[in-house]
Amino acid sequence: MLSSFDPLVSEWFQARFGNPTEPQTQGWPLIREGRDVLISAPTGSGKTLAAFLVCIDDLFCQARGGRLPETTQVLYVSPLKALSNDVHKNLEVPLAEISQLAVKRFVKMAPIRTALRTGDTPQAERQRMMREHPHILVTTPESLYILLTSSRPRDMLKGVRTVIVDEIHAVADDKRGTHLAVTLARLDHLVQENGGRRPQRIGLSATVNPIDAVAKFLGPDVPIVNIGHRRAMEISIETPRDELGPVASNEMWGEIYDRTAELIQQNRTTLVFVNTRRLAERVALHLQERLGENAVLPHHGSLSRKLRLDAEARLKSGELKAVVATASLELGIDIGSVDLVCQIGSPRSIAVALQRIGRAGHWVGALSKGRLFVTTRDELVECAALVRAIRSGALDKIEIPQNPLDILAQQMVAVCAAAEDIGEDELFEIMRNSWSYRTLDRRQFDTVLETLSEGISTARGRAGAYLHRDAVNGRLRARRGARLTAIMSGGAIPETAQYMVIAEPEGTAVGTLDEDFAVESLAGDVFLMGANSWRIIRVEQGRVRVQDAHGAPPSIPFWNGEAPGRTLELSQEVGKLREDIVRDPSIEWLMRDCALDRRGAEQASIYVRAGQAALGALPTHRRIVAERFFDEGGG
Repeated sequence: MLSSFDPLVSEWFQARFGNPTEPQTQGWPLIREGRDVLISAPTGSGKTLAAFLVCIDDLFCQARGGRLPETTQVLYVSPLKALSNDVHKNLEVPLAEISQLAVKRFVKMAPIRTALRTGDTPQAERQRMMREHPHILVTTPESLYILLTSSRPRDMLKGVRTVIVDEIHAVADDKRGTHLAVTLARLDHLVQENGGRRPQRIGLSATVNPIDAVAKFLGPDVPIVNIGHRRAMEISIETPRDELGPVASNEMWGEIYDRTAELIQQNRTTLVFVNTRRLAERVALHLQERLGENAVLPHHGSLSRKLRLDAEARLKSGELKAVVATASLELGIDIGSVDLVCQIGSPRSIAVALQRIGRAGHWVGALSKGRLFVTTRDELVECAALVRAIRSGALDKIEIPQNPLDILAQQMVAVCAAAEDIGEDELFEIMRNSWSYRTLDRRQFDTVLETLSEGISTARGRAGAYLHRDAVNGRLRARRGARLTAIMSGGAIPETAQYMVIAEPEGTAVGTLDEDFAVESLAGDVFLMGANSWRIIRVEQGRVRVQDAHGAPPSIPFWNGEAPGRTLELSQEVGKLREDIVRDPSIEWLMRDCALDRRGAEQASIYVRAGQAALGALPTHRRIVAERFFDEGGG
């Protein structure tokens, strides 16, 4: 298998990894043929290197022969900025080590450049990649859209040969995926317009269902390398000693913190997952009180890039015992070897649970260990259903959006802004070449086009026209300011009002706060962020200026609308479990099938049967029970 690679690449791989993994042995021949391919395999199975190594090998063959052009050839797209940064770091290692091997073997090679382009990339680095085009560019869907819409960066992408879309399941089922699908279609058009072949697409995914739909989303006639989503896992549910209720008491939370701290002490490194940023800050604070302030840090999307990278680096180096994270560490970011994953509350999704627990033992052949901490009776039943679903091989299904007109309008303006002028039929075909708009009706397209060219009626006349339309010749060109609007307002991530937190006197960014929390705060208030107490100096428009409060007791900030909903598949599993508990009230099967201890199994059985007795009917996936009750005033 490795004989097809450049001798230097083959020697490096064998010295570093030994034998290839299954995704690599099945994926490499297809990638070698230049075919699009989707590789679906568990976390820690070598998917990323399965996609990258053929590309690296091709670049080294060019570099060895002195034929390496000054153009971007490989594009890596990941849904998280943090993941992009991580992959960029992990690319530098093999490239540097193979280059060192070339020096030892007296092989002369041209240098292979990589670059990272996300919203966090400093301006100096952005300018440098315009002067010296990287051979491998690591980016996010939104940054790729901006690059294709901007004039100078667009030129950099004319020679792209391979596009790697990582964690494709994380974007395929929402409008962010639709946006990416059109961006990839635009990239195809750019490359082919400049005489190149349509770039090869390689999709990587850990957990996805149905896999055929995701393969079609990636491209036409895509072969699938499906290693499966299941791997060896040791999962158990931690039930507090006190009886669970509809909400968790302070005493019960204390018990959860104590038990989590105990597990952290028993392992070298632990990831603690929670569902909200507020809870990440709170859990990290209480774990610090038990383990010491240099043992635990939080990690979430509202922390500054510097604080996130610091937490990742310190966990990887062994300085930290644990990190408390939201979905920000859910995907395959390299944070070293993690011994245990703790999940506080239900993750509300089978796929998310697999992804998070899979972060433990994130290497080939390792056993993933996970502990689910329940805080209420409903969470107890839900987590029991979740474990049973994982053991049976169940997985959430994704639904890919079709023909969303808001994304269509964004991309139409962006395409016209990037071209001097373009034909209406050509623009329609670019949109139709993406999977999300393959069934787009021409009348829908023309209606959106009419709105973009004529604007909308307001009290002050018509506004919002972004395109000039020559209806006679069927030609389009962007109006003044359309490109800036497309770049500043593009994407499908919901916009939230956030206030930047600036630490004085250094003027460094700490993170962001929800607008509601910021405007309700006063000078002198102390709040927690990044495991540190901050005292507010003043609240300005869009900024909260703070100074170190030196450990003063803080309040916990909140961010609106961040808790996840439960997936349909997990909800069905909960309904089935309720039916089975009523059918068989014994607890032995609950302990065996759902990873519950005796105390947890007894509570789950009593809770479900008591609910049926009180309501007269059992709420399941097939039956909705509406309960009516009266308050003291008769309402």
